[in-house]
Amino acid sequence: MGLIAAGSAFGQVLSPPEIRDPRLRELQQKHLPDLERVAAEIAAHSFPYRLYFSRTLDLNEDQQRRSDQRSIRFDTFHDQTVLEITANYYASYSAELMPREERASRTLADVITPMLKAAIPALANEVKVQSFAVEISHHVRRKVLGVSHESPENIAFVLSSRGARQLMAATTPGEQEAALMQGQLFVNRQLIAGWGENDLSSTAERSATLAAAKVAGPWNGTLPPALGEMRRAAVTALPTKTPARVATQAHPEISSDALRSLQGAHQADLDRLVRELDQQAHFIAYAAPTFIAFRNGVYLQLSMKTMLSEAATVSQYQAAALAFDEHIAHLIRPVLAALKGRPDFDGIDFSTSVRVAGAPEGSGTAVEFIFTADNLSNYRNFDLTGQELIKTGVVLINGERVGLELQYAEDGLARPH
Repeated sequence: MGLIAAGSAFGQVLSPPEIRDPRLRELQQKHLPDLERVAAEIAAHSFPYRLYFSRTLDLNEDQQRRSDQRSIRFDTFHDQTVLEITANYYASYSAELMPREERASRTLADVITPMLKAAIPALANEVKVQSFAVEISHHVRRKVLGVSHESPENIAFVLSSRGARQLMAATTPGEQEAALMQGQLFVNRQLIAGWGENDLSSTAERSATLAAAKVAGPWNGTLPPALGEMRRAAVTALPTKTPARVATQAHPEISSDALRSLQGAHQADLDRLVRELDQQAHFIAYAAPTFIAFRNGVYLQLSMKTMLSEAATVSQYQAAALAFDEHIAHLIRPVLAALKGRPDFDGIDFSTSVRVAGAPEGSGTAVEFIFTADNLSNYRNFDLTGQELIKTGVVLINGERVGLELQYAEDGLARPH
């Protein structure tokens, strides 16, 4: 589901007269119907968060709606003719939970790959197109001196025609990954190591080309010498949480006032929850249940203690797995019952300090299990196992995200994360 921002597919494709290079202008004119079909197919795709075609990156949504959204065009990159698509993607990633490479890979999978699969077949017989280039601006949340800050991060991906053919021929996830690895993946103009080392020119040369690109002003009809030469606006984008195609609706930022309002509306239920479940949950007295903003949503954070009877030598992965199996899993249904069914917020953060019997004071492990309300409801209704619920959520150990396999962890064979 979703909407295209400017209405028609033609509104996403650059007009041929605006391109000064005769060779590129001729290609744009020749393939104008093809590019319109590409725009329509991309607009019909359901992205996890709202996305706008744009010739200017790093805009907030209000600015984006007023800006030129014609971004599909032929261009040049490193002396090659490329089909280029640029867009603003209103996803907001946590720098603490997702490292740079993981953020880039997520946007590559969720946004860039569907765009490539729409564009490549349309130009399969055009020998003049040597590569496909997509540049996407998403957003990253960080804490600076304890204050949350959100800023844009730009992802660029360049795939040669050879890699494009392999991508379209791929029939398994492994084959698709091998094809994509032939491309160059950039984060803020820096090439990520291991990508595209055998494709196009040398890694060092391409990296130098991007680093030397100048920040351009508004489009003046001339072509930039390198991918990514778009005007960067010093603004903070507003995150969204509703899956959509290229969209027009804004989702308001989650404010502290909104969290306080929700807290007040649920305070009576939360007080009752603590009274009824404290003996089982072992809530921390000085950390009452509270609503927090997480991943563009509102989550109820429940802070508690977990005491394990196992030997003090268990690993942190074993401690986390045992905490879930012996404590958290048994709380989910009572908590949902105390909240009177499916919560009217996005999910619950079960935050626990895990202590092992016999361990020295202060040696506890901080573990958080963060699940959406929908997945918690599915678990309550026995539609998900505990392991399946774990896989749908986020698990943090001492503030670091991990992948947790319950059986392997409890056997002391935790997989790499």
